[in-house]
Amino acid sequence: MARTRLYRNGTLVLEDFPVRDISDHLGDPSSVVWLDLYRPGAAELAMVGEEFGLHELALEDVRHQRQRPKLDRYRTHEFLSAYTVAVAPGSTELITSEVAVFITGQALITIRMDDRLAIEDVAARWDQSPDLADHGVGFLLHGLLDHLVDGYFDAVQELDDRIEELEDLLFDQGRQQIQAVQRRAFGLRKSLVGLRRVVLPMREVVNGLMRPGLHLVSEPLMPYYQDVYDHVLRVTEWTESLRDMVGSVMETNLSIQANRMNLIMKKVTSWAAIIAVPTAITGFYGQNLPYPGFGHLAGFITSSAAIVLLSVVLYLVFKRSDWL
Repeated sequence: MARTRLYRNGTLVLEDFPVRDISDHLGDPSSVVWLDLYRPGAAELAMVGEEFGLHELALEDVRHQRQRPKLDRYRTHEFLSAYTVAVAPGSTELITSEVAVFITGQALITIRMDDRLAIEDVAARWDQSPDLADHGVGFLLHGLLDHLVDGYFDAVQELDDRIEELEDLLFDQGRQQIQAVQRRAFGLRKSLVGLRRVVLPMREVVNGLMRPGLHLVSEPLMPYYQDVYDHVLRVTEWTESLRDMVGSVMETNLSIQANRMNLIMKKVTSWAAIIAVPTAITGFYGQNLPYPGFGHLAGFITSSAAIVLLSVVLYLVFKRSDWL
């Protein structure tokens, strides 16, 4: 499956035309073509590579997924690897999808292996800025990058909301809630690490695109790319701060559990001390040697009174000391 667009002198003149007609359109220096390939096979990649003169190493990167976000420069084109990100509904799992982009003087080629990139939204973003279309491939690339970075913002905002929900569970006394906090905290930390791996290299990618020697971003487009770069920095800093917050949540959770354990130990120790009093007294009165009150009702009353009195005194002392 393929989608195509043809811009001529900054105006969209044709859409969804056959891929075989691309060569004819590129013969006009005023033409700019967008080609989107969805799950292309080896034969299709080879054909596109031959048509546009794409380097074999870049085509190999397309075939072997899970590339690091990067910008590679070749003699006739640039190769960009980037990712879309989203948080799975109802969980903390981060879903990523790789997008390969070839950039030539007159064409932007996007290659997707799944449908997680909302390509219709990218096309709509281009249509919303027709006044920039005369800047050619740089205009198309900006719309794509802007869409990807907006997705990063949505993902980090979603993770931020999940962390706030996690903080509300911290001081819940239930055992199940303690386990839920641990499970969610580790899930959030894993997702933030994955998001950082995607976002952090994008700073180098966008910065590399703005280098004057590349001649891809024209002077009027430079503020737009600078805005994308600033957004990437903000997402990176936000991700780092959320990682610190998750670490704080995990440490706080461990501290709360330790405090609860100390409280339990104080209560157990206090009750053990109270129980030790009747144990000692009954043990003393149960010895075989005669003692005051031996064999008389007064001895039984004395021992019972001592048990009750000393137990009450210990209970009041421990209660006042907040041990019970």
